[in-house]
Amino acid sequence: MTALVLLGCSAVTGVVIAGLMAAGALAVAVLTRARGAVGPQNAVIAVLGCTAAVAVSVAFRVHAVGTGPVAELAGGNVLAVAEVVVTDDPRETGRREGPFPRASFVVPARVESVGTGAGRVALRAPVVLFVSGAEWRSLLPSQRVEVTGRFGPADPGELLAAVVLVRGAPRVLSGPSWEQRAAGALRSGLREASDVLPPAQRGLLPGLVVGDVSRMDEQVKADFKAAGLSHLLAVSGANLAVVAGAAVALARLAGLPLAARAVLAMSAMVAFAVVARPSPSVLRALLMGGVAALALGTGRSRDGVAALSATVLGLIFFVPDLARSYGFALSVTATAGILVLAPRWRDRLSTRMPRWLAEATAVAAAAQVAVTPVLVLMSGQLAPVAIPANLLAGPAVAPATLLGFAVALIAPLHMGLAQLLVRPAGLATGWIIEVAGHAAGLPLGVIPWPGGVTGLLLLAGAVPLIVLVLRRRRPRLIALAVLTGLLLAVAVAAPVVARWPPRGWLLVACDVGQGDALLVAAGPGRAVVVDAGPDPVRMDRCLRSMGVGEVPLVILTHPHLDHVGGLDGVFRGRSVGAVMVTPRGAGEREGERLSDDLARRHVVEWAARPGVSWRFGPSELTVIGPADETSPPGAGEGAAVNNASVVVHVRWALGAALLSGDIETEAQAELLRRGLPPAEILKVPHHGSGRHDPAFLAASGARAALISVGADNDYGHPAPSTLAALHRLGARVYRTDLSGDLAVVAREGALAVVARGRADPLADGSKRPERVGAGRVPVPTGAVRVSCRSWPGGGTRCSRRRRRPTGCSARNGT
Repeated sequence: MTALVLLGCSAVTGVVIAGLMAAGALAVAVLTRARGAVGPQNAVIAVLGCTAAVAVSVAFRVHAVGTGPVAELAGGNVLAVAEVVVTDDPRETGRREGPFPRASFVVPARVESVGTGAGRVALRAPVVLFVSGAEWRSLLPSQRVEVTGRFGPADPGELLAAVVLVRGAPRVLSGPSWEQRAAGALRSGLREASDVLPPAQRGLLPGLVVGDVSRMDEQVKADFKAAGLSHLLAVSGANLAVVAGAAVALARLAGLPLAARAVLAMSAMVAFAVVARPSPSVLRALLMGGVAALALGTGRSRDGVAALSATVLGLIFFVPDLARSYGFALSVTATAGILVLAPRWRDRLSTRMPRWLAEATAVAAAAQVAVTPVLVLMSGQLAPVAIPANLLAGPAVAPATLLGFAVALIAPLHMGLAQLLVRPAGLATGWIIEVAGHAAGLPLGVIPWPGGVTGLLLLAGAVPLIVLVLRRRRPRLIALAVLTGLLLAVAVAAPVVARWPPRGWLLVACDVGQGDALLVAAGPGRAVVVDAGPDPVRMDRCLRSMGVGEVPLVILTHPHLDHVGGLDGVFRGRSVGAVMVTPRGAGEREGERLSDDLARRHVVEWAARPGVSWRFGPSELTVIGPADETSPPGAGEGAAVNNASVVVHVRWALGAALLSGDIETEAQAELLRRGLPPAEILKVPHHGSGRHDPAFLAASGARAALISVGADNDYGHPAPSTLAALHRLGARVYRTDLSGDLAVVAREGALAVVARGRADPLADGSKRPERVGAGRVPVPTGAVRVSCRSWPGGGTRCSRRRRRPTGCSARNGT
């Protein structure tokens, strides 16, 4: 706590606190000696002394990073040339799209020398580099590089002298150290050997073994987080305990004495630390793993708690910024829970079940209970599903870790043997992935809870009540019966009374943030996907929530990231028939990258042509734009690509919807010129951008307007002018940033819109779905089917010939 508070204070404050604590310890010692009493005074002296020592350490480091040449450069936002040593792996943070895409990275480093007005100065100052370019990806810790960048101040509380916005590529001055080179070779060999596994398994195995999540599937990451299994992706004491335990078992089979077993176990742990990179997090895990193994192996929890306390004190003294690390807090609290709670719970449970099962259950439950306060502070949620998920996944962790470690050691020597050995490791990781996926999808698996200090106080109030209930037999049985009843009720009644997915849904606008992702009903368990949003995790989550397991057609209106970035989520565990894209011309570079991606997936790619039509289940989809391979020019970045968006008209028995991609004023005017079919539902173009043609909005005749947009986005979407125009036309506006997923459903002979995030109240205060049209509306622009044929992807493919508008619309009486 002392380090956590003082990291945000000045060095002078730290020195003052240290002096006060030292004076207090001295005063207590003098009083104790004068009275000759022995008791809690010694503990008080120890606490005050440790607090003083930590305060001095924090003050020294705060002063070191807040003064000197690097801090002066940061204060003036100066552009300078520096020589830095990379201290950890570059971490990719995103990818910039456009004609020249570049990956972005965050690189922890240490400045060794920097050019100033007085010349070049040698020093050692921790910094963080913000860089872009694929050349940074291959750098290893301990490499020395020269960079040019603008220095800026770090966030308060961070033990950093500066953050550096680097310009250009690094100039490598020296290679990595031998241990980092060896670690890089072993990690690279593990990744190469894992290439024979399915994508999800090949990404997870290096994460389980050495914490390398660079290739891990984003959906698997999300499932692990929801299921309480994220700790498996960080190198921890559990990994080291598995490796050391296997070494001790082999030594025991060989009949080696205790001293030799200890040496072999330590050697195995050091070798594992080399493979996982000897970074501060790995060294911390090495110490934590040694503490837990010592306590559990000897059965002396008191010694284990004392060793844990000494370890935490030493780590905070030498690396004070660990006090602000949630990973460190989770590691410490989980270890403490295992040491203090697990033995008692194991003994109690062993009277009702086999001892091995009692121990596994007690360890998982104790660790989860201990880390719950930290999780509440982090994310504001409780995860009761984590205990059964860890019980089910636990048996597969040790085989995956041991086999993966063996693969890493063998791969540089014989890749064929390593690829053979990696297959059983893939089976173990596959089981863990299945457990995480099913656990993440359970109802009430994650319970919302207030975050921050408020949630922590509520939890502190609830815990005594829970303990009182569990301590007595009768209240415990009553609570168990009530809980069982609730779980059964949820399992049985949830599919019947659940608001989502709504019965009879026809169209869904998924809440994927700042992007578009639409689902068009294509029959039970099937949907046509129109755009995939920017995030594969949110795209997959939306498809899961609607029960979609088959996608006969994907329509990507244009190749911008906010419409195609989530394509991996569509393909995750689903069969995809074909993908339709905008014709080439606009956004050719982006289109080529998209085509390469589809070719890699072995999926058929079609170019959109106006008049082409399909029927899937209740939905008939017709392409009405773009007119040709050249899109109308437009103002602003990416306007030509936006105007090349595929525009789709969807008809159902009760009405129609117009899905307009990101078309802007020029393409809207072109559609008006050629004749625009009316629709009750309009997916507003370009997230409600201000570049709209009022005549286009009026001609659509929509009674409901769906806007797919991210909350607090940087683009000002939706524009006030667009919202005002829709309101003037009498259209009801629905936004994903305010209401979550939006569904168009069939209700009482008309179309209606329902929201998942909250019921959108009508003018009369009710929360029933709002009807947006009644009866089948004839389409004035019409279409005469020329020919139809079955399509291998499912449904019917037809060609249509359009005619000019005639007559009146029965819907609006014009």
